[in-house]
Amino acid sequence: MPPLVLLHGFTGSPSSWDAVVERLPGRDIVRPALLGHGAPEPAATSFEGELERLARLLPVEPFHLAGYSLGARLALCLALRRPSSVSRLTLIGVNPGLRDDAERRARREADETWQRLLASGIAPFVDAWEAQPLLQPGRVDPEALSARRRDRLARDPAGLAASLATVGLAEMPDCWPLLPTLECPVTLMVGEYDQKFLAFARAAAARLPQGTLRIAPDAGHDLLLERPDLVAVELEKD
Repeated sequence: MPPLVLLHGFTGSPSSWDAVVERLPGRDIVRPALLGHGAPEPAATSFEGELERLARLLPVEPFHLAGYSLGARLALCLALRRPSSVSRLTLIGVNPGLRDDAERRARREADETWQRLLASGIAPFVDAWEAQPLLQPGRVDPEALSARRRDRLARDPAGLAASLATVGLAEMPDCWPLLPTLECPVTLMVGEYDQKFLAFARAAAARLPQGTLRIAPDAGHDLLLERPDLVAVELEKD
């Protein structure tokens, strides 16, 4: 089977994929840390720079590329830039990009608010981040939820602020017009309670030549936390 490349989400780490990876014994797996989340220096200074850094870490042979949230956005952009390298793409909770300047301005203002909160320390930031309706879990093991919080609290506030400024959604190119050019099989995964991203996934799947929508029952946005079993099933499809 081809190697797996797994990109984690904002406030996460490579270990965010642990519950998925333990269900995939024997697979060749690459799990890089993203900018601001433990990636080695020197850090990228632009969205394109982070894509170039990640591209240097990818396997030589074709691979199955998967990402969650921020990682899904980066995975989508990598697949569009290196289509011959990606044999299959799995995108969990992806937003393919903002479509106009007004949306970008609003997003930058929101990210600046999060950056100011990060200046107060990681604990108040994590409290506010986890209180978002988007991140309220459906069914989840309490120990797994506690582990996810500990992982978030281990992040460097300055690193998260740099991530927002450099690879936040406002800095990402609009990938919607390019979706029809992706010829590899693409699975879009989303929780049934995650209505905003469910709308994104449905619209994206309709534009992809080989797009498939997978809706996880009784789950919200973070399927790595809530439904690692279903994610592992999709990653076994090669």
